[in-house]
Amino acid sequence: MPTSIVHPITVLTPELEVVLKEDTDRRLVNLIATNINTRYARSSSQLSDFRLAIEDKDIQNDESVLSDFRRLVLPAGYESYRPFYEKFNCRPCKSTEVENLLAPGFPIRISLSSSTTNKKSKQFAKYFRPQPYTGGPSPLRVTVTSLPYTFAYRGPVDVVTDSGEIVKRIPVSDESAGILRARNNWSIETDATRMASILPGQVAPWATGFIIHHRSFLLIHALFTLANPSVEGITMTFVVTFMDMVHRIREEWSTLISSIRNGTIPDFEQIDHVRTYLQLNMHADPQRADELQQIGPPLSCPGWAQRVWPSLKLLTCVCSGAFAAQLPQARLVLGPNVAIHNRWHVCTECLIGRNLNPYDTETFVVSTDDLIEFLDMTDDPTHGDVLQAYYQPVSTTHDGLWRYLIDDVIQVVGFDPRNGLPVYRYSRRKNLEIRLLYALVTDADLLSVVYGFSGEDTVQVQEFTTVVDDRTFPLALGFFVSITGDIGPNAKLARQKAFTALAATSEKHQIAFDANKIDLPTIRIVKPGTFADYRRWRGENMNVGAAQIKLPTVLSDPKAQEWMVERVMTEL
Repeated sequence: MPTSIVHPITVLTPELEVVLKEDTDRRLVNLIATNINTRYARSSSQLSDFRLAIEDKDIQNDESVLSDFRRLVLPAGYESYRPFYEKFNCRPCKSTEVENLLAPGFPIRISLSSSTTNKKSKQFAKYFRPQPYTGGPSPLRVTVTSLPYTFAYRGPVDVVTDSGEIVKRIPVSDESAGILRARNNWSIETDATRMASILPGQVAPWATGFIIHHRSFLLIHALFTLANPSVEGITMTFVVTFMDMVHRIREEWSTLISSIRNGTIPDFEQIDHVRTYLQLNMHADPQRADELQQIGPPLSCPGWAQRVWPSLKLLTCVCSGAFAAQLPQARLVLGPNVAIHNRWHVCTECLIGRNLNPYDTETFVVSTDDLIEFLDMTDDPTHGDVLQAYYQPVSTTHDGLWRYLIDDVIQVVGFDPRNGLPVYRYSRRKNLEIRLLYALVTDADLLSVVYGFSGEDTVQVQEFTTVVDDRTFPLALGFFVSITGDIGPNAKLARQKAFTALAATSEKHQIAFDANKIDLPTIRIVKPGTFADYRRWRGENMNVGAAQIKLPTVLSDPKAQEWMVERVMTEL
């Protein structure tokens, strides 16, 4: 297990510059050579100038091919590639149309985006790679892990010949499930052989991953996790999913304890299709039920999790950026001795980076699985100081010969002394901004505002989302928040504290306030469990696994805004 801390350097040595350039060029050459003969590469208007430029060149040995690619292939977003992905939605899906479409052969899965801001999930064809994505090294070795991941999938897409023969079945699923399946070689064809099994090192039957109803999914995973006192690790998609599960346990504490005592699966919603498999693995354990009853439900005492699972030492989940707001509450549940590990910065499109050091949840080193470039987002791209600039990642991957714009913003903080790779911190989502009449407010700014008004004396914010509150004039920045504990004695100061924090992000806010262009931010507290229900509601509406749905920091969908307003409990 890794023990030494890697300290980023601020200036690349000449030797590391050479190493980094050679490694980057080698990876790009391999990606071009692998995908240049695909249908996409041969027909896309994005690559037309590049194809002409390299027509008579030796890709493997002519260095000008790389400069041609960087000069002639412009970064682009999803809409440039959508027509090619749509071919997988045709029925019948003909092999003559999709074989060698974006990469050689057929995809092994089609991954769906988490739909943070869009009304429809983006879809990405994922092809076989000899080394599937893995996260950064874990700080601790665990042998018994609770793994609440969904393994359910849509479809699959049946690819057929002209005569109707099926030549490939492609599951459509969340990317997190797809990565886990690829890493462990869990094909959809062999799912039936695992349904009644608890795989080595896990605590819940495989069938639990096929529960679609989000609340029931979390509760059944919670049931088997509570029943096992030997749990050493919990691995979730996001830290908010962990807290969702904690709150569901609290809601159904008596039911879960009774189930462990009697050895019966509770009558939770939409689990009948897997109930038989679950019941085979559920055994009465009165002693364990008594232990849990004596401890009490979550949040009844600090460090609750280590009392429930004395061997627990690791929570693995995405917890940077806006998710970091959940860390204090997660730490309260876990206690001081459980490590929190953020193993990667990953999106549906690609793996961007891995954690640099095991216990640092905010700092990443760029992944070398594909090719990640950085598009400078500063007003003056010639400023020359890479450590003060913000960048948008641009990916060229094993799954397609493009320069794809990732809607994230990162800040480079140094370089890895071992190989020269950029070291960075996640800053914000590029497309999650609130546009006021006079300024843009980024999701990083919104998080700063929440930190500014959240506290024991006001309200302790657990999760939040924001809107432009146009109920009165002047307009205001509007927060919907879920809280833990009671409203504090100085809650009436929360709006002013929020504005003070907002004004600290830009002088434009104070100027606008003085000119009566904006009011103090509004703060509406929603009912307990609202944001967990939002993820369920959003997932059901979009036919996407709720564990993959994120609560956006900016809520732009009018229907979602109406849904949220209906669940407001009080306003400060």
